[in-house]
Amino acid sequence: MTAPADVLPAATAPVAELPAAPHVDEAPAVAPAARNSDRISVYIWQVPVRVTHWVTAGAIVVLSVTGLYIGDPFLVPAGGPVMTTIRLTHMLAAFVLLASGVLRTYWLLRGNRWAHWKAFLPLTWFQFTELFRQAGFYAFIRREIPKVLGHNQLAAAAYLVLFALLLVEIVTGFALDGLLGSEPGASLFGWVRDLLGNQTMRVIKHLAMWGNLAIALLHIYSCVLVDHLEKNGLVSSIFSGFKFPTRNEILESRDGGPEVLEAALEAQKGDEH
Repeated sequence: MTAPADVLPAATAPVAELPAAPHVDEAPAVAPAARNSDRISVYIWQVPVRVTHWVTAGAIVVLSVTGLYIGDPFLVPAGGPVMTTIRLTHMLAAFVLLASGVLRTYWLLRGNRWAHWKAFLPLTWFQFTELFRQAGFYAFIRREIPKVLGHNQLAAAAYLVLFALLLVEIVTGFALDGLLGSEPGASLFGWVRDLLGNQTMRVIKHLAMWGNLAIALLHIYSCVLVDHLEKNGLVSSIFSGFKFPTRNEILESRDGGPEVLEAALEAQKGDEH
């Protein structure tokens, strides 16, 4: 017997389809902020820059120690072959320093944007004022470090002073060596002795040495400090040549920009393959 129509069960409504769940292996999208904080390897210091850096540093140490001994023998008596050996070591280090300086001067013309002579001279007002902004940071007046991939302008100015003092040391050193009849000091640098006198040359050479050592100490301090704050491998870069700034740092740096970022990404992609 058929049930009345009003007691029949109502028709079941169709169930709407639920959207498919995302695949568990699908990688989440990377936020732009995360991409901008990724660190990119940028080849900053070329081989000639790194080689001349360490050769010059070693020569300064050897020349300072041997020069102090020649001026005032200490620890070991100056009798016998000791002074002869010290003088020979001093002169060899001087020639090594001179060769390193010639190579670095040549690379000022042939090097990349961070080794070129334009990286050392404040050719724009922004570069000039950067010298004072960097000095303000080291003096704890400013909190922000100027954004630079290579040499900041204060460091560049210090290097120029260092090169000038090294040149003074080389000229006065050869002139003093010429007092013993040694070449090239005897023939090429007699005019220096005539102009300044022997004692004045010794004083100038001595002051230049202490000036170089002071710059070297400030250089080490500033490198360690900035490396600690920026965490981009500044100290290790003088060994490997590479720094590891973020994308934003590359784009915002005075000596960086989109073309530097693009070249670094292409080089990094090539290394991965």
